[in-house]
Amino acid sequence: MLFAWIVPAAIWLLVHFTAEACRKGNVPARKLPRGAAEICDKGNMTANTASYVQPGTSITLSCQLKPLRYTEQCRIAIFLNSSELISNYSSSVSTEFPVHTYGKHMFTCKIVCEYKKKLICGIDIESGNPPDEPRNVSCIQYGADGHPTCTWNKGRLTYINTTYVIQLSNGTDVLCVSEESLNKEFGSLALSKLNFDSTYTVVVAASNELGSAFSQPLVFMLIDIVKPHPPNFLVEFENSSAANCTFFWHDEAQARHCRLRYRPLTRHAWSTVECLNSEKYSLYGLEPHTTYEFQVSCKIHPERGLWSNWSTYRNRTPEAVPTGLLDVWYRQQDVDSQQQNISLFWKALSEAEARGRILRYAVTFEALDRRNAPAGEAHLTTQTSYARVTPRVGYKITVTAENSRGRSPPASVVTNPGTQDLPPPQKVSAVAMGNGSILVRWKPPVRWAASISGYVVEWADAQRNARLEPHPAWAKLPASNLSAVIAEHIKDNTCYQISVFALYRDRAGQAASVRGYSRAKAPSAGPQMYATPQANGISVSWEEIPAHQQRGCITGYHLYLQKKDGRAAPDIYTVSNVTAQRWLYITDLQPGEHYALWMTASTAAGEGPRGNSELLCLESAGDWMTVVLTCSFFILSACICSVPPARKALQSLLSALMPQWQSKAIPDPANATWAKNYMSMKAELSLPSSGFLHSTGSFEEPETTEVEETFVKTDPLALRDKLIFGSIGNGDWPLERGSGHEEPEYKPLPGTADGEVYEQHLPNLYKKIAVEVTEQTQTVSEYITNPDTATAYLPPVTGATEDHPELECDPLSVFPTTFLTPVLSYEGTLTLDAVKINCTSFTR
Repeated sequence: MLFAWIVPAAIWLLVHFTAEACRKGNVPARKLPRGAAEICDKGNMTANTASYVQPGTSITLSCQLKPLRYTEQCRIAIFLNSSELISNYSSSVSTEFPVHTYGKHMFTCKIVCEYKKKLICGIDIESGNPPDEPRNVSCIQYGADGHPTCTWNKGRLTYINTTYVIQLSNGTDVLCVSEESLNKEFGSLALSKLNFDSTYTVVVAASNELGSAFSQPLVFMLIDIVKPHPPNFLVEFENSSAANCTFFWHDEAQARHCRLRYRPLTRHAWSTVECLNSEKYSLYGLEPHTTYEFQVSCKIHPERGLWSNWSTYRNRTPEAVPTGLLDVWYRQQDVDSQQQNISLFWKALSEAEARGRILRYAVTFEALDRRNAPAGEAHLTTQTSYARVTPRVGYKITVTAENSRGRSPPASVVTNPGTQDLPPPQKVSAVAMGNGSILVRWKPPVRWAASISGYVVEWADAQRNARLEPHPAWAKLPASNLSAVIAEHIKDNTCYQISVFALYRDRAGQAASVRGYSRAKAPSAGPQMYATPQANGISVSWEEIPAHQQRGCITGYHLYLQKKDGRAAPDIYTVSNVTAQRWLYITDLQPGEHYALWMTASTAAGEGPRGNSELLCLESAGDWMTVVLTCSFFILSACICSVPPARKALQSLLSALMPQWQSKAIPDPANATWAKNYMSMKAELSLPSSGFLHSTGSFEEPETTEVEETFVKTDPLALRDKLIFGSIGNGDWPLERGSGHEEPEYKPLPGTADGEVYEQHLPNLYKKIAVEVTEQTQTVSEYITNPDTATAYLPPVTGATEDHPELECDPLSVFPTTFLTPVLSYEGTLTLDAVKINCTSFTR
């Protein structure tokens, strides 16, 4: 009981004696005056309080002028900052002012004469708070060789100048140190170096013009406040094991007690090892190929003092042989009767199972019938899928994962070309669970439950893109499970195709499929519909709604058929087999009636909006008969024209029924072959003209050609036939022959010089007829019938007169379709008699 009183009393005496010593030494306290006064040359100003007051204090201010001569227009006034408080036309003035705000208040006394002010005197009053008791005093020293630093909480703001002093005593000596920090909330002060054997007491004293306060004393030894520096350490892993490691660290000489903690970066919980008295420690049971975070902290004394900050080190453990078994699934498809395509899929191992970075996968095909198949060959791949075309036999396929330390245990599946003998599960159903999950239930096959080793539930988006999603998701379950909740890659408002397989000793049987969804909404759009009217009904087909607009599994389609007048309610046709049927044929409709058609789609959540609309009308029976007869006529005509004898007979019949001029064709001289062979003709013809010379550069005399002079009748003729040999720019020999009277009058044929003048008097039936010249004969070889082109070559029908009716020639019958070009042959000398032609030379 006595001891309980002695200790507090000793501390109280120590604090007061220490404070008294500091007052006598470094921080002497002054006695605050009862009133503040300022004496100036022109007057005095006083206040009934000290220069420092607390808020809420009322101050009485007075100003007294010294006897000086001032005019009656001047008055004395007291100002606060620049605001006037009171004034008086006398030699003194006083007022009372309540202080409500913190800070400095500047009061002045002035003489105001008209518009001028003169300062007489002034006084400053500061408003603030006395200091609070310093709290949370603590001292710390970083490192064994450092200096201690003490901190404390100053409390509320004082708003006036306040001094903080640390009074440090070791029982015999007292050290007072003033704070130099300008922080208004916390105080901090560094002390001189202390020793480990002494016990120290620290008191923080705060004082200002309004009062003083002292903190509770803090008693400590240096070992209690020293915080060692973080240690340096290293982690080494054993080569033979990836799960064991050894720690080595080095700290300050006096820090002998340490602690260790570690964790994988993927976890939040720490594993801790306490009270390590050495600089080496071994850990066991770490996870291979895992990044760990290791931390070490030390202190000087096991029960006293402060722990150092954590020293952190991160490192990854070495790899180890994979231990996980791959989850393998496959798809089998026949290519032909001799080959099959086997597609394998597997899920990547987890980090704990892989125990390292998987470099590759090895796939081995081992034929079940080893007599006809080669030994198994390993195929390497870096993907999680593999496809191969193999002979159509059964295989045992194994897949392993490989890292830098080894391979995982082999996972195997057995394939067989036929699965018809292995029945599927029964009564497969899918129930929407919401939140991205679907409950799948099934029953085992009848009379096969004992031989089933497990089940595989497979699912994929019903509208998935095979290129973007090469394989579906799946889950393998033991034979005792007859239901599963699938949640991997499941999204709301999406339809999934779900299949359940039974495994018969690792061999998959037939699949039982069902469609399911996690959560559904009504479709956001209707199907695109195409309607085609038929003889007695309408054929309707439609496209599937895009996946993002289905918003669930489509449960049915509704086709609405309504007459255009809209008086009656529409007929509704329902299609429930949405996966196989996308067409519908509607019969028993009225011909000539207009119908409107549209479609909607439904999910379990309801019916969606209508798609496109079609307005159709069935043709009447008479219209259909006209169409049938017309088509039959054209088909029969095409068949008749395809037989040559029938085609000729039809052609003759049409020629007899049509006007004669329609069957005539006019040759087009521009298309004659003589123009194409013109250069060769010039070289071969030997005529007395410079245009027919073999070479323009030859100076040989041309061969003389005998020409017989022929006389023609001078009377004008209705028609004249002119055959012109030659070319443009060379001499021509026009030959004209007329037929008519028995006693014609003849005159010599005009020469080349006046041939053009003579030609102007003759109607031009045609201008040029092409002649092809061969080595021994000259033949008019070809006439191209083209009425449109040859129109410009026909003469106007103006030459026929009543005097010579026998000489008239029908210009449209000059070139009949049966026209055969006459052959002009000659031997020896060429004469004009050989090429005389007239209208009678043409057959009508």
